[in-house]
Amino acid sequence: MSLSDIVAEKIRKEGPLSFHDFMEMALYYPGQGYYTSEGERLGHGGDYYTSPYLTSIFGEMLAGQLEEMWQALGCQPLTVVEYGAGTGLLCRDILHRLSANRELYEPLRYCIIEKSEAMRQRERILLPDKVEWIDSIAEISPFTGVVLSNELLDNFSVHQVVMADGLMEVFVEYTDGFREVLRPASEELRNYLGQLGVVLPRGYRTEVNLEATEWIREISSALHKGFVLTIDYGYPSSVLYSKKDGTLICYHGHRVNHNPYDLIGQQDITAHVNFSALHYWGKMSGLECCGYTTQTHFLQGLGITHHLQMIEAAGLGDKDPVVRQQRLWQLRTLLLEMGRKFKVLIQRKGLSKVLLSGMQFAQALE
Repeated sequence: MSLSDIVAEKIRKEGPLSFHDFMEMALYYPGQGYYTSEGERLGHGGDYYTSPYLTSIFGEMLAGQLEEMWQALGCQPLTVVEYGAGTGLLCRDILHRLSANRELYEPLRYCIIEKSEAMRQRERILLPDKVEWIDSIAEISPFTGVVLSNELLDNFSVHQVVMADGLMEVFVEYTDGFREVLRPASEELRNYLGQLGVVLPRGYRTEVNLEATEWIREISSALHKGFVLTIDYGYPSSVLYSKKDGTLICYHGHRVNHNPYDLIGQQDITAHVNFSALHYWGKMSGLECCGYTTQTHFLQGLGITHHLQMIEAAGLGDKDPVVRQQRLWQLRTLLLEMGRKFKVLIQRKGLSKVLLSGMQFAQALE
């Protein structure tokens, strides 16, 4: 039975699903969801690119920021928790650079929280024995270190809401095809917007990511002292909720569409991250903001230009013109196309104000 049939049957038996529950099944249904089934997701033959897939330089620069955080923590044994490591490329590149610092690397504990068993298997093949896999951050609580995520929160299942006479939530029913129906939104959804000071105009449709607020609270509870480093595409509330039709999009074969009810389990479904919400609920849970900026400015602050110059000066640049052109395309994509779209938020706990290189060009987070 296809996943589309499974979802339709569930609706027939139990009634309309909230869009959140529909999205959860489409992405994570055991063995048949987009992220739980076999298949290539990344690269030319997949549906999208990520920064670590483009170039190892991304992970190397990120490792430099982790090393600086380690120094801010007094050079004590560090635990890094990476959520949703995907193919493991980012972890591999980070550990490769950190291995040059024996004082940091030898006592380093690197944990991955990975929802997909298929991805875990791929990660285990690629990564060294130093890496361990855990099911929940609570397993290692309390710890001192860094919580890292790259393109994670955009794939958390979201609630969709529409402002009519009052706030309504989108549900999905099935009668000769999937269609949407509206029901009054829960108090939790209304409170989410209210606490952020968001007032939606009539006719606006948008997403509410309650899972992200629970995620940041869970992290703060487990983290004794250290940093939370979140990289994803998104906006502050003031920008996110100015978009009349929301930000939900689907990816299949490197093409974008806006129909989540097609190709169920075969296409990615994403929504932009609300960085104001992460800041707000993080602060409510004890996390202070170190800074917020674009991926481009983050990498510039970490010295990516100097890093590239050093590679060239050492004679390590690519001599083959075809390969060199490919590398230039990768870097342009990393710094310009993805670099402007992706944002970086760093939060801290148990530390006074810290000046981090990656946040030299921080901007206001409304």
